[in-house]
Amino acid sequence: MENYSDIKQSEKGAWLSLFAYILLSAVKLFIASVSGSQALLADGLNNSTDIIASLAILTGLKISRRPPDSNHSYGHFRAETVAALIASFIMIAVGLQVLYQGVNKFAQPVLETPDLIAAWTAAGCALVMLAVYAYNIKLARELKSNAMQAVAQDNRSDALVSIGAFIGIIGSQFGIPWLDPLTATIVGLLICKTAWDIFRKASHDLTDGFDASELELMKQTVAQIDGVESIKDIKARIHGNNVLVDTTVLVNSKLNVVQSHDITEEIEDQLKDRHQVSNVLVHIEPL
Repeated sequence: MENYSDIKQSEKGAWLSLFAYILLSAVKLFIASVSGSQALLADGLNNSTDIIASLAILTGLKISRRPPDSNHSYGHFRAETVAALIASFIMIAVGLQVLYQGVNKFAQPVLETPDLIAAWTAAGCALVMLAVYAYNIKLARELKSNAMQAVAQDNRSDALVSIGAFIGIIGSQFGIPWLDPLTATIVGLLICKTAWDIFRKASHDLTDGFDASELELMKQTVAQIDGVESIKDIKARIHGNNVLVDTTVLVNSKLNVVQSHDITEEIEDQLKDRHQVSNVLVHIEPL
């Protein structure tokens, strides 16, 4: 039940991001149209796709709160990871589009200096997104949510993009108008980089990848438990915001069922307390 409560908490951060993106994309696109800023336009387009990505994350979080059923014995927790993967696809598509437009404008620059209001708009929006990022990264770390990590990472990227747009527009005020489309190109690269990071993490989790160093620490924890003579095998995987561990340990062949069971209980307790593992499956074999 604690896991479902954590997911419910995560939805608050996703909703905050959604509302921020709706507001900021509208403001940026409007100001970009009247000021003629390519960098701010690219930034606004980025935020408009973030709306879709936030909706995907929200949908994934809601699905992941569904209890286990006959077809999903472990629950639906991986839905939030799938949502993060979908969000990365959306972001990479827009990143490539913004990158293409920025390069095209850089190759054939429009020698117009954007109005200074575009710069202050970008600066103000960057401050807003930094505040949203601070809230969401705190939430992600507290809840250990992969989906919220993706949301927070996107928030930070958007703040950096707006800062870059601000620099480009200010630079154009000093007689270098090509700096604005150049910044738009950098914006596209930042979007693609963020999308790749989210895709790599989500695909790693969905293919049952797990941090080898963390797994080694778990192995050391199990090895130190009284009664464990040897560890034959230990595996771990990510299931949404849950860590699942399977291990096979060798014990003294003269132990009875109750004694062997006590060892499995201690292994489960230690892994849950020291490594925040959600579910542990222990198989006992005689040495």
